[in-house]
Amino acid sequence: MIRKVKRFSAGAAVWIAALAMLFGLAGCSGEKTVTETIGDNVQKEDMLILRLAGGDTGLPNPFKHVPRGPGMSKMQLLYDSLLEKDEEGNIPWLAASWDINDDGTVYTFHLQKNALWHDGIPLTAEDVAFTLSYYKEHPPVSNDLLAGGNYIVEQTRIVDTYTIEVAFDRFDNNYLTKIGNVRILPKHIWEKVADPAAYTGEDAAIGSGPYQLETYDPQQGAYRYVAFEKYWGLKPAAAAIEWVPVSDSILAFANGEIDLINASPDILPNYQNNPEYTIKTAHSYHSYRLMMNMEAVEELQDVNLRQAMAYGINRQELVDKAARGAASLSSQGYVLPVSPWYNENIEQYDYNRDKARELLAGKTYSFKLLTDNSADGIKVAELVKLSLAEIGIEVTVESVEAKTRDNAVNTGEYQLLIINSGGMGGDPDYLRTVYGKGAKTIKGWSNDEAVALAEAQAAERNEGARQEMISELQSLIADEVPMIMLHGALDNFVYRQATYDGWMFRYDHSKCDHNKLSYLIRG
Repeated sequence: MIRKVKRFSAGAAVWIAALAMLFGLAGCSGEKTVTETIGDNVQKEDMLILRLAGGDTGLPNPFKHVPRGPGMSKMQLLYDSLLEKDEEGNIPWLAASWDINDDGTVYTFHLQKNALWHDGIPLTAEDVAFTLSYYKEHPPVSNDLLAGGNYIVEQTRIVDTYTIEVAFDRFDNNYLTKIGNVRILPKHIWEKVADPAAYTGEDAAIGSGPYQLETYDPQQGAYRYVAFEKYWGLKPAAAAIEWVPVSDSILAFANGEIDLINASPDILPNYQNNPEYTIKTAHSYHSYRLMMNMEAVEELQDVNLRQAMAYGINRQELVDKAARGAASLSSQGYVLPVSPWYNENIEQYDYNRDKARELLAGKTYSFKLLTDNSADGIKVAELVKLSLAEIGIEVTVESVEAKTRDNAVNTGEYQLLIINSGGMGGDPDYLRTVYGKGAKTIKGWSNDEAVALAEAQAAERNEGARQEMISELQSLIADEVPMIMLHGALDNFVYRQATYDGWMFRYDHSKCDHNKLSYLIRG
């Protein structure tokens, strides 16, 4: 069972850390130095502790984290993958190099020879082969081994201790990225576990990543990671990372209790032109979207109703009032306008109440709308409610904890739902994940033509032909409007460079606190 504070590190590290806490050496002040025992019990003095705003995102292993960025990123700091991502694209990681056969269906990965699990056991090709097999029977929360609803690995062959051959079912433009993103499991732990989703043993968070989980308090949403001293790769930048409960992140940042914030436009001037702070700005690969459960609400299967709602929501008002102007309208074809794959020649549903009423043909509706209980989530939901009321659609807003809302996305326990989700950067194969065969994001909707296009673009080797398929798929999605894309905000991360200056954006992800390389010493 998981106790209120769950400890996963070696015994000596736990009791020394406990003493440090008792005597105030690792308190919650703004102080950034510590003397403690971490990793494999090597004494470290005056080392950096990074502190971030907390919140419960589940036990950080591949089976129990919440299915969104904050949960995935914490898990990824503990578990390594064959490839990693930097500002430009995929880079070697656990796989030091790889070879691809002529038809692109067989990859041979050559592993790092000095990688260890947190318990000191070497990581080998046996672990990689086991992981790929185990995930087929026990899918992780984020499952990169599925494409179009199919398991992509046809077979594996262990060539030697540090070499593994992976054969895929066919050529696919995105298979290297997908297999490269899979989090490798320690065979010696998980081969004994029949139900990983229920497993909470002391070794349930042992990975091979640059940090180890020391404590996890689900009630407080607090985590403490310590550096893994025997990590094979780039060295951890911090002796420890702590996610701490805060009631007001802006105040906590001002007081030095946390080291990074994503600042809203109204407070950004407080940090501009001030040499104490650095501001990193990027367009978010996220978008607020209105999800419609066509499985639970039969009326939502009517495309005229969905189009009417798209025309009837004043999305510019969401940008102006909810995002305080620091956002842009999202595309109803899903692909963001900043992407080179974006199709600008599709219906974008500019605000038009008359068009919305015409499509409704005098009909009125009443729905329940679920959102999280953040100030931004509630603001977006209330503005959507007001817009829809003007075209004859009554909406009742219910706000719940983000974790409850996120769970509803999976279970389908909603009618309408607002969420700000990512995964919209990089290769547009993400369209297959959302709209293709076997996709589970949108409840009660599927389209044979969309499925066919999503599958065809993945295997198309000619980039021009593939671009046409992606454009056609965006047009179809916009016509069907199975969920209404609202707006995507700008990310403005603020930090004190004197404390730490290693924050980075990945090529496909704009949340610098979610990126593994942000926590490692580079060059």
